[in-house]
Amino acid sequence: MTSSQREAHASPSAVVNQPPTHRRWVMLALGTAAQTAACAFVYGMPYLIPSLRSAEGLTLAQAGVMVACPTGGLLLALYAWGAATDRYGERWVLAAGLGGATVALLGALAVHGLVVLGLLFALAGAAGASVSAASGRVVLGWFPPERRGLAMGVRQTSTPLGMLVAAVAVPPIAAAHGLHGAVLFVAVLSGVMAVLTALFVVDPPRSAPKAAEGEKPTSPYRGATLWRIHGASALMVWPQFTVGAFGLVYLTDVRHWPAVAAGQLMACGQALAAACRIAAGRWSDAVGSRLLPMRWLATAVAVLGAGLAVAGDSVAGVVLLVVLIGLSASTNGLSFTSVAELAGPRWAGRALAVQNTGQNLTASLCPPAVGALITAAGFGPAFGVAAACALLSIAVLPQRVPATP
Repeated sequence: MTSSQREAHASPSAVVNQPPTHRRWVMLALGTAAQTAACAFVYGMPYLIPSLRSAEGLTLAQAGVMVACPTGGLLLALYAWGAATDRYGERWVLAAGLGGATVALLGALAVHGLVVLGLLFALAGAAGASVSAASGRVVLGWFPPERRGLAMGVRQTSTPLGMLVAAVAVPPIAAAHGLHGAVLFVAVLSGVMAVLTALFVVDPPRSAPKAAEGEKPTSPYRGATLWRIHGASALMVWPQFTVGAFGLVYLTDVRHWPAVAAGQLMACGQALAAACRIAAGRWSDAVGSRLLPMRWLATAVAVLGAGLAVAGDSVAGVVLLVVLIGLSASTNGLSFTSVAELAGPRWAGRALAVQNTGQNLTASLCPPAVGALITAAGFGPAFGVAAACALLSIAVLPQRVPATP
């Protein structure tokens, strides 16, 4: 068996006695929907930037800080939720986290002041962090290796789908009902999914033998492979969030589009991102490698990002923006699947938490940094930095994975 094949068939949790196909797809649907609800808030915050700037008089950099609050809270809590998932299972971790996020968001409706609001947004992000590790592990646990790339690709559509929901719903809700209306919308989404996961999620069966008394499972972090995948995927978050967070601002400030029309075009880009994630997962199953498609897609993002950097206010810039929203998100499921497969059943939750921590640290730093860069130098240099990050990720990504013990 080649190293690429070993990469595809390493198993974070074996599927015992081949459960009914319908159960797999129900778990996939629940995991995807739970993550979509969480992402609609955590990653949908950029669609409140125009309203924050006009209503609160914030600069672009200050609005970027508010956007970063949920991801800041999320990254602080990810590892603890991952460890809880490894120990207690997925169902109650999902339900407890989504329920906590709902409470924090409802609390945000009753407070005044940006500082308190930012803290509650951070708490909601921290609670919602449970979904990032647990929902992925549910999906990976119920699908066999030869279908895992496709399944994880479908689950990873939750991020662009959540952003699509936010792009379509948040601007008009904020325009009609203000910030409180938009926050109530995402609170309801989170609360509904908290109930559904508590009622219907079934933890996947595990076939991995228990460690002998006093024996600790071997850490998958002894080598550099997992760290390099973490690093490469974190670098790919920068172009994803540059175009995702500031594409709306580019359309309204440079192209002079109305905010609602710009949000609708951004939603088209997120729909493309969802399709790209599914296609990338299927591609990885077909070639028996998660990293080879990731390398090619990163190359495409680097080339197109460089094109967007010099496109200015041309129509070509609009087209490149939409394509980049799709392609820059396409590698996410590949890296998540590879990390979980290499980590094994006893470390999958923690490894996915580390993966999410690196990605969300980048996601937290990106909005304020890119907002400041755009303010100082314009959109061209910001898109150029995004292209450079994609190029660097190709160098960081390992050429192959080691044999599975």
